[in-house]
Amino acid sequence: MNKPSIITTPSGDRMAIIPLADYERLVEAAEDAAEIRAATETRRKLASGEEELIPAEFANRILDGENPVRVWREYRGMSAKELAEKAGVSAPYLSQIEASAREGSLGTMKRIAEALNVALDDLV
Repeated sequence: MNKPSIITTPSGDRMAIIPLADYERLVEAAEDAAEIRAATETRRKLASGEEELIPAEFANRILDGENPVRVWREYRGMSAKELAEKAGVSAPYLSQIEASAREGSLGTMKRIAEALNVALDDLV
């Protein structure tokens, strides 16, 4: 890297002028460092159980617009009746939520998320 030229602005700020190639290398290095930090944080969350990887089959179903409650329930290997009981909701109500015929209240969705051991954000 070339030595920067230093200038002083009329307001007294000292500024460094560097060649564009050096600037671009610095930006790339900063982006690489940010990606490394993000990957490290993701690994930490996976190791601590804060995050969970799910098979592409299930992730793709959610991305394709299928109801996430149904997808997570099936991923967890639960029947609709089991989930309804564990979440304290009626089976017909859960069925309506899974069919996207009815929205669950915030309290209901929180209980369903807890029963599925997922974050509420994973269901909305």
